[in-house]
Amino acid sequence: MNKLLVIIAVLAVVTFSSCKSNQSAGMPNDGQLHGVAPSKTWLQIRPPGMVYIPPGTFHMGPSDEDINYSYTARNKSVSISGFWMDATEITNNEYRQFTNWVRDSIAAKQMGFVKQNSDGVEAIDWKKAATIKWGDKATLEKVDAMIVTPDNRIFGKKELNADKMIYHSEVFDYKASAMNKDATIPRSTFIIKTDIPIYPDTLCWVRDFSYSYNEPMSKKYYAHPAFGNYPVVGINWKQANAFCQWRTQYLNAFLQSKKRNPESDFRLPTEAEWEYAARGGRSQAPYPWGGPYLRNKKGCLLANFKPGRGNYPEDGGFYTVRADAYWPNDFGLYNMAGNVAEWTSSLYYEGGYSFQHDMNPDIRWNAKDSDPPRMKRKVIRGGSWKDVGYFLQTSTRTYEYQDTAKSYIGFRTVIDLPTAVRKRG
Repeated sequence: MNKLLVIIAVLAVVTFSSCKSNQSAGMPNDGQLHGVAPSKTWLQIRPPGMVYIPPGTFHMGPSDEDINYSYTARNKSVSISGFWMDATEITNNEYRQFTNWVRDSIAAKQMGFVKQNSDGVEAIDWKKAATIKWGDKATLEKVDAMIVTPDNRIFGKKELNADKMIYHSEVFDYKASAMNKDATIPRSTFIIKTDIPIYPDTLCWVRDFSYSYNEPMSKKYYAHPAFGNYPVVGINWKQANAFCQWRTQYLNAFLQSKKRNPESDFRLPTEAEWEYAARGGRSQAPYPWGGPYLRNKKGCLLANFKPGRGNYPEDGGFYTVRADAYWPNDFGLYNMAGNVAEWTSSLYYEGGYSFQHDMNPDIRWNAKDSDPPRMKRKVIRGGSWKDVGYFLQTSTRTYEYQDTAKSYIGFRTVIDLPTAVRKRG
C-alpha cells in the first residue's frame, strides 16, 4: 500500500510539472491537443534581389531543331515546385562580400578575436573583427601569414595572398543519407567537410583565349569599382557552392541571433529549374523573350553574345555587361540568355532526360578528386558573351568540369521558402 502511494505521488508531481511547463509556455491547461511550434517567432521577408518563380509545368527540351543532332535533350513534360531565384547573376560586389567575410574571419582568428558561445563552441567575435583596419601597418604585421612572402612582392608591397582565402565547408549529404534505410551507418559518414579556396581566378581572362590581349580584364575586372555590378566570373562549381553555403550560414546566424527560426539553404538551381525559370512561362519559345529572333522589331539585339561572324560590340558590350542589362523575362529575371553562362547543380549526362522523374527532375553527383573526369561534368546553361546565338536558347545544354573556372561562366542562386511566404510574395 505504501509503495502504491509513493507511485501515485510521483505521478502527481510529474503531471503537475508537465502542466506547469505547458502553462509557462502559453499552453492552455485543458487536457486537449494544441500543438507546439518549433520556434516562438517566425518572420521571413522577401529575399533582397530575388524574384519568386511560381510552380508550374512546362515542356523541357528543344523548342526548335536540334542542329547538332546530339539528342541529349529529348522534349518532355516536367512539373516544377516554386522557389526564389536571384534576379541577376551574382555580381562582383556581392561575391566580394563573401571573400571579405572569409578574409576577416581568418584574420580575426589570427588576431585572437574569438569568443565562447553559450553552447561552448568557439566563434568569431564580429564586433572586434569589424575594427580591423586593413590599411594599417600594425594589422598587416599581425596577419603576416595571410600576406604574400617577400620574394613574391612587387616593389616590396604587402598584399593579401589569394591562396590563403579558404572557406571551411560542412554540409550534410541528404541524398546519400536517404539510402541508409536501416540507419546502420553513423551520421558522421554523411557530413562532408572541405576547405575550399574561394578567390576568383582572375587569370582566366588570359588563359581562356590564345594569342589574345586580355590582360586589362585580368587586372581590373574583379578589383575595379567600375565592374562592381557586373557578373562575377572565374568561379568554379565548387566555389559557387561554397558561396551558397556561406550565404545560408550568414542568414541563419542573423536569424538565430534574433531568436528566429533558421530558413532553407541557398543553392544552385537544378538544370530543370533553370530552364523553367529562363522560359518565364513561355513553354515552347526558344528564347527567354519568346522568339524566334535574336533582335526586336527595331533591329536591336536582345542579349549579350557573339553576333554574326564575331561583331562582339554590336550588342553594346565587348565582354560582359551589367548584370541587370537588357529587358528581363516574364518572371523578372535578367540575362537568362547571354552575358555569362551559369552553373547548375546537375550532373551532365547525355541520357539523363530518359530516366529523370517528371516532378522536380534532378540528377546529381558529388564527384571526388579521385573520380574520372566524366563524373565531374556539370551542366551550364544560358550561353555567354563569347558564344553564338545557338547557346542562348533556353533548351541548349552543355557542360564544364566542376573544378574549372572560366571568364564566361558565372552563377545565380535559389532558395526554397515555405508556402506561407510564397502567398505573401
